Amino acid sequence: MACAAHAQDAEDRVDEKDDAPIIVTGKVSTFGATKSETPILETSRSVSVITNDEWRERGALTLDDTLNYTAGVVGDTFGFSTRGDFARVRGVNVPEYLDNIQVLFGFYNNARSDIFTLEQVEVLKGPASVLYGQGSPGGLINTVSKRARPDKTDSEVYVEYGTFDRAQVSADIGVDLSGDGTLTGRLVTLYRDAGTQVDFVNDDAFIVAPSITYDDGRTVMTLLANYTDRDSDTAHQFLPLAVTGCASDEVAISESAVCAGNIAQEVDPSLYVGEPGFNRYDTESFSLTGFLEHRFNDVLGFEGTARHRDNSADYRQTWVSFLGAGNPRVLPDGTAIARSWYDAPASSDQFAIDGRFRARFETGPIRHEVLAGINYQTVDTLLEAAFLSRPTAFNLLAPVYDGSEIPAQADFDAARGRSVNEIDSIGYYINNQMEIGDLVLNAGVRFDDLETGNGTTSQDDSATSVSFGALYRTPIGLNPYVSYAESFQAVVGNDQVTNEPLLPQEGEQIEVGLKFQPPGTRTYVTLAYFDIEQSNLPNPAGLPNAPSQQEGVAKIDGFELEAQTAIGDLYLDAAFSLLDTEDASGLRFPSVPEVQGSAWASWRPSSGALAGFVLGGGVRYAGGNESQGGAVVVETDGYTVFDGLIGYDFDRYSITLNARNLFDSEFYGTCLARGDCFPGEVRTIQVRAGVRF
Repeated sequence: MACAAHAQDAEDRVDEKDDAPIIVTGKVSTFGATKSETPILETSRSVSVITNDEWRERGALTLDDTLNYTAGVVGDTFGFSTRGDFARVRGVNVPEYLDNIQVLFGFYNNARSDIFTLEQVEVLKGPASVLYGQGSPGGLINTVSKRARPDKTDSEVYVEYGTFDRAQVSADIGVDLSGDGTLTGRLVTLYRDAGTQVDFVNDDAFIVAPSITYDDGRTVMTLLANYTDRDSDTAHQFLPLAVTGCASDEVAISESAVCAGNIAQEVDPSLYVGEPGFNRYDTESFSLTGFLEHRFNDVLGFEGTARHRDNSADYRQTWVSFLGAGNPRVLPDGTAIARSWYDAPASSDQFAIDGRFRARFETGPIRHEVLAGINYQTVDTLLEAAFLSRPTAFNLLAPVYDGSEIPAQADFDAARGRSVNEIDSIGYYINNQMEIGDLVLNAGVRFDDLETGNGTTSQDDSATSVSFGALYRTPIGLNPYVSYAESFQAVVGNDQVTNEPLLPQEGEQIEVGLKFQPPGTRTYVTLAYFDIEQSNLPNPAGLPNAPSQQEGVAKIDGFELEAQTAIGDLYLDAAFSLLDTEDASGLRFPSVPEVQGSAWASWRPSSGALAGFVLGGGVRYAGGNESQGGAVVVETDGYTVFDGLIGYDFDRYSITLNARNLFDSEFYGTCLARGDCFPGEVRTIQVRAGVRF
């Protein structure tokens, strides 16, 4: 959904039905992805916002799930996952933010966010370094926490049960502590005991997130704490790619299969190649976040966010051995694999602050909204990893879990390495939005200074980023726009050719589009074309006499269409994207479909005998993707899956049944040329009963 916004901060709503998706083209929170109250209808770039009500209607269980109906976003790149979220935007990985502050650094050293603690998910597409500093040319995903506010003093409690014995109890409690809305509190908490579609892999969680807000009309202060404890394993089993040269009319190369008696047999997607009692991915996180808004007068205001966060992870995994070249994942007998063992406790510690002044004033016929800010963060990560391989055989068709292959702890300790990463960054930015009649102009610039180190050596980088945009408002609600934006990402190390420090990777995007909301309607449509270039990438293979090792250039261009409308009691949402990618060697980006499409419809009768019922359904399509390694090219088939919803609200009570992948289609998110496959989510049914008071 391109323009739904936070119920707390949105204005100009065009759909006010309880629990229904809200189509909003008005103001959004200054703590949102654009750091602006400018209506999305008047923003000269692509922004998609998915609300809590919307993903709850569609049965989403993870952050990746919330993005499955968003144009230009692949929410399940690597199929079903319990370790984290791996969404790609416009073909590339993007950073994840929480309340405008980045939350992930490195890999597997923090607790995965749970969407029950979130108010909304925002996708800012394209380079965003002017507002956020170093990042991806694809954009970013910003999530917005549930926190205390004067208009949230009701409470909700839910009980859920579903496929794989997924049981969950959650509560969202709001209270007016002062009696007049000046001081409010909120408690968001969750307990989950859950199995998953992979044998022996659980997904348990306990979360508590209290907050308190003071709001006197001119000053708003919020303090939010979050404690998350997740006990899990990894659903990614790195199942071996189908063996070539084995007779079968049923098994494709882009599946996981073995060769038994010269006949290909598909590997069960629920197969666990780990070892019960050894494997785990247990994470713990505690954060304390402060929010401050203050309006000095009608011209000047201030907004700021500060966070301290500690994370730790106890990560152990057994997986298919990746030793050797090509695709020898399956041993010569055709049915067994060797396994590798990984023991990697990790941690991260972060302090970050983002503060900005906002001024609104006029100079003659020009109305200005000037944003001037600074953000600083320091992050330390620690990884103590040990990786071992054993020459034993694990039968994929008749697995035995007896623990006999588990290496001794002394072997892990002897092989353990210690990796420290330190990041200190500070950025200064200014953005001026100018309105001249119906013409809306934007210009921004930012300077960043970063220091990265590994505990013994360090590297300094600096970068300047700019962005420009123009949008024209028309009387018929059709707003054309054009924008230019830049991104950068620091790269640690020295150039092997010049012996100079490596340059940051850079991204540039030009985007043109249309935003359309016919006056007086509940319809909103966005259409965008974008062209992205990444530079300072590693050299492509075979580039002779290169002046440096960063001559690589990648290109991305595509179209995106999103549309929403509400017709009486019927709500419709559709998205389509077409993407063309080319890496530095002239190949398609791996694991990225060229074509995606989705549609969702829900019906909530407002009167008559069926009032209170809700019926919904959706379809998601992702085209095929490919992966290439040397002469090996693996093409993964596209897939189409259906989702469904039926529910009933009566007085303060509700009950809903959601089904994801309704017809239990078997598919793979991707298979890689290195020799492994990632199964998609199987049919998942969840029943939820709730009460509001």
